Amino acid sequence: MYGFIWRHLPGNAWVKAAISLVLVLAVVYVLFQYIFPWAEPLLPFNDVTVDQGMAAVR
Repeated sequence: MYGFIWRHLPGNAWVKAAISLVLVLAVVYVLFQYIFPWAEPLLPFNDVTVDQGMAAVR
């Protein structure tokens, strides 16, 4: 897949690298701004259960 993208980008290697960097930054931005906030309530990270049974043992 990456080879396909690399071959279809215009320019020489430096231009392709710069365009690739911009594309990666755009994907990361979209993930952090839209996808992760949307998915966060669906994930069980806040459903933490702490067992009180071990607190008495010291």
